[in-house]
Amino acid sequence: MRTILETDSDFVCDIQAPCFQMLIPEEAEMVRASKIQVLFRKDDNLTKQGAFASYILFIISGYAKQYLEGEGTRNFNLRIIKPGEFVGLSAVFSGNTFTYSSVAITDCQVFLVEKEAIAKVAKENGKFGFQIIKRYSEQNANLLEIINSLIHKQMNGRLSEILLYIDSLKKDKEEIFQLLSRKELADFAGISTESTVKILKSFEKDRLIELHEKDIKILNYETLKEISRKG
Repeated sequence: MRTILETDSDFVCDIQAPCFQMLIPEEAEMVRASKIQVLFRKDDNLTKQGAFASYILFIISGYAKQYLEGEGTRNFNLRIIKPGEFVGLSAVFSGNTFTYSSVAITDCQVFLVEKEAIAKVAKENGKFGFQIIKRYSEQNANLLEIINSLIHKQMNGRLSEILLYIDSLKKDKEEIFQLLSRKELADFAGISTESTVKILKSFEKDRLIELHEKDIKILNYETLKEISRKG
């Protein structure tokens, strides 16, 4: 991790998120004074599950992976974090520790903003507070969808859903599949790496996808959606 200074060419003055445009000058200045800009290198941890959280993060550029840590090396991936998204909002509303870990899968430029500054502005500026709570609620709704998938879907259905989800990110990051190993795909679906490789080969044989080393190209969206829907 490296702090980006105001004199650096890649320094960004303000957080470019619509909700921050709702702040009055005094509030904007308070947030500006409470943030620093940093560069996380690929494979750096942005947050650590259970660690004390004194700040939230806003992704300026780059991609990261949010996950829950299990026993040993067993993790469960929750989502890909994209530019323009917040990380660690739960620390503002529900506790003093990060409830999940996140790791950079590309180099990431990030704002670290003191959570107390965000909480204070959210209390005083209703429109801003509403937008922050809306984002937090959307993340929680995503978690409920993941839990529902784990409870009700079989392995083929889970992996189909993950392939469709990651493929939807290609419009912003064409090489997104190439950033993820087969184990990481397995950790998104909550199944073993061996089962993931086997199902991918089966999907390829059925002409649903094409495999090009780490890259995956979907050939038959409708059938994959049907497999995902039926579970």
